[in-house]
Amino acid sequence: MRLGSGAAGSYTERMAQTRGMPYLVGRLAGKKFKKAKWIWESAAGSEEDAIVAERQMGLDLAAKVREASRLPVAPEVQALLNDILAALADRVANRAHRFEITALADTQRAAFALPGGYIFVSTALVELAERDHDELAFVVAHEMAHVIRRHAIDRWLTDKALAAVSMATPATRRLSPLIRRLGMDGLSKAYSRQQEDEADELGVKLASAAGFDPAGAVRVLQRLAAADEGFSFLSTHPPTADRIRRLRVRPE
Repeated sequence: MRLGSGAAGSYTERMAQTRGMPYLVGRLAGKKFKKAKWIWESAAGSEEDAIVAERQMGLDLAAKVREASRLPVAPEVQALLNDILAALADRVANRAHRFEITALADTQRAAFALPGGYIFVSTALVELAERDHDELAFVVAHEMAHVIRRHAIDRWLTDKALAAVSMATPATRRLSPLIRRLGMDGLSKAYSRQQEDEADELGVKLASAAGFDPAGAVRVLQRLAAADEGFSFLSTHPPTADRIRRLRVRPE
């Protein structure tokens, strides 16, 4: 989205310079956020309409994340994630869902999904997993599950979450410097335990259906537990040890 050159555009540009990237992202996302919220919460429109509206909202947010991360990423890392996503997406029942994945040059071991299916995985997390296909498949499938189950959009469907996009708050201090700079502290809002259970379960099923070893889920979580940065998956997930225990006792 290009800012206009008229009075409104000039005002937005001035405010963006004064308040920084958080204000700009909030301005860009606001209208599409409200549209997505209205469709999800009303009887008007189909599920497909809601998915499209959600994707339109996420489009601008994803663009801002990519613009803010200009450090180069090894082509083979992006290609690896593309291949994993393609295999997983092929197993998603609702074809209205679309997904894109981007490798971010970031020293924090993190992965997150924006509304609409835009998934980001840090290069630090890719290297922590030693580029293991099965481990990364669980990471990606887990984030896809949050989108499929509407968890990603649910985190934004409150006035508080929208305000979080528009201004930085002390809560952003635990986020990656990149995300904190964008003011997307709505991403720091923790998923519920039920949502995490659902994402883990669907993520493992999705990875397995796509031909990946579901044991990769436990392995990558063990790596994260050993790293113990207090930041795994943007600190929005339950304690890693609890997730490992649940996955180990998961019935085949």
